[in-house]
Amino acid sequence: MKIEFFFDCSSPWTYLAFERIQPLAAEFNARIIWRPILVGAIFNAVNPGVEYYTRLAKEPPRKMSYFLKDLDDWARATGLKILFPPPGHPVRSVRVMRACLALQECGKIVPWARAAFRAYFEQGLDISCDDTLAALCGVVGIDPAWLLARITEQQVKDALRANVEEAIAREAFGSPTMYLDGDDMYFGVDRLPMLRAAMERRRAAAC
Repeated sequence: MKIEFFFDCSSPWTYLAFERIQPLAAEFNARIIWRPILVGAIFNAVNPGVEYYTRLAKEPPRKMSYFLKDLDDWARATGLKILFPPPGHPVRSVRVMRACLALQECGKIVPWARAAFRAYFEQGLDISCDDTLAALCGVVGIDPAWLLARITEQQVKDALRANVEEAIAREAFGSPTMYLDGDDMYFGVDRLPMLRAAMERRRAAAC
């Protein structure tokens, strides 16, 4: 089995799913394919007339109050600390997500993404800022000069854009979006039980 995990490090729900999908995949001996995206670009493309970066301010107070409780409940259940909203949320995540793609080449996408999630949602740091990205390089053992140059290269820009376009073509509308074995789509951390059930069915059918 394989799980494609389309994700953006600016989403708190994605942080929760990122940490929970890894033990789930290990349990079923499934391969995770990490697919960095820009959730704002996808949201704006599939919700014409609604601007991703201003939508939270328009949420009804009762809904936002429950949103915060729900997020806190999920964080507690997952064993994570999530401070929400971080300053400036939602951050423009293009550079940190290009870095995810660049570090995929050298096998460091998971520690990089985890460091970015923690920096944003636990420490309230601006992950769109080069100073923060350089500090994260120290966490994962990457030369910051190399990475900051790499994320400006057209090849990396095009690869991120291609991931966004592919996600839209496959009917994704947010982050995290997960596909089991190519065509079975699941959205959000709260759908992981459904993903698990599908994986159990496939494992049973293979016996």
